[in-house]
Amino acid sequence: MSGGAPDRPDFDVAIVGGGPVGAVLGALLKRGQGGARRRVLLIERQLPATAPAAAPDDLRVVALSRASERVLGAAGAWAALRAVPGALGRYERMHVWPADGEPRGPGSLRFDAAEIGEPDLGHIVGNARVQRAALDAFIEAGGVAEAATLSALEFDAGSVSLLADGRRRRASLVVGADGGRSLVRRAAGLELETQDYQQAGVVANLHSERPHEHTAWQRFLGEGTLALLPLADGTSSLVWSAPRARAEALLAASPEDFEAEVTAASGGVLGALRLASGRAAFPLRRVRAPHYARERCVLVGDAAHIVHPLAGQGLNLGLMDAAALAEVLEDASAEGEDPGALRVLRRYERWRKGENETMGRAFDLLNRFLAFGTDPVGQLATRGMGLVGRSAPLRGFFAGRALGLGGELPRAARRAGA
Repeated sequence: MSGGAPDRPDFDVAIVGGGPVGAVLGALLKRGQGGARRRVLLIERQLPATAPAAAPDDLRVVALSRASERVLGAAGAWAALRAVPGALGRYERMHVWPADGEPRGPGSLRFDAAEIGEPDLGHIVGNARVQRAALDAFIEAGGVAEAATLSALEFDAGSVSLLADGRRRRASLVVGADGGRSLVRRAAGLELETQDYQQAGVVANLHSERPHEHTAWQRFLGEGTLALLPLADGTSSLVWSAPRARAEALLAASPEDFEAEVTAASGGVLGALRLASGRAAFPLRRVRAPHYARERCVLVGDAAHIVHPLAGQGLNLGLMDAAALAEVLEDASAEGEDPGALRVLRRYERWRKGENETMGRAFDLLNRFLAFGTDPVGQLATRGMGLVGRSAPLRGFFAGRALGLGGELPRAARRAGA
């Protein structure tokens, strides 16, 4: 990125937010073409300590698609994840069925990696492990990570100043990777639209009477969605999206009552289920920023969009944001363009906004007509799920989308990373 003037900013890019999306973006910027010269700062309120290899995962897990696997490889984080025993739980199949159907009945839908010539459909991994691997990759590549709390942004014609813990840092571009309550977004005057689902996601890890078969099991309940995601140690991660009052009751239930509830709601697909961890819940909402960029500022990940978790695609969309923005900035740098110029940032916005909004609307419809599909439209959607299940070409199409290999992919997602 061009410079040389006496008042050159301290950094080319300053990323606020050290979660997986922000850390992967930083690592991609440092490891891409010209990255050795690119000065990248990452600010995170509380940088996590280096986790020992045997540390248990947190209850918030993510389903990483093939495209995300490649992006993490390009960022230098995938090899670190693979090196941790038990960190990655692969899933080779997905099995989806409606509330009034049998787990393996004629109305169910099954995707199999073998049917499309893939070794698996993705991996289940703890969010904290992805964050730690990406942060390590960023720092190893020469990025600067600081534990600090952003208090304000000040924009001028040639740079943006970040005020954090009494210190001032100037950058050509600030990236908001600081989540749904993004301070960067508010400080930059970028608007936000929200839709509260009046639901919560209940999470826990579970032992099961029968093996999970490296399969992601999902049931549309008529009052929400229950998913059992396979973990590497043989347990399953529960993600149960339910109306808020129902979720609160599940958290308050005794362990024995909770286990009976979740076993019944799963249709007994894995036999009796028992708690292997504590329980937690998080509110569910859809968030979209009408604009991702302004001069010298751009948003990625949850700062720009939050989708319903029933398809497990939230982090995958954020990682595609990171890869797309890194590519746009890398290409701009090769042309000698200012990384904070709005014309540059609009390229990223046009690329990612349409894809993110299409996916957000699709998950919204799935939640409305399948998870809560008791009306005639919902019943029609349920019958449609059975039709897809009986068509090999349609199953292959949707399995490919689950791998994240559709649409306009960034370079990092089109090639295998190291």
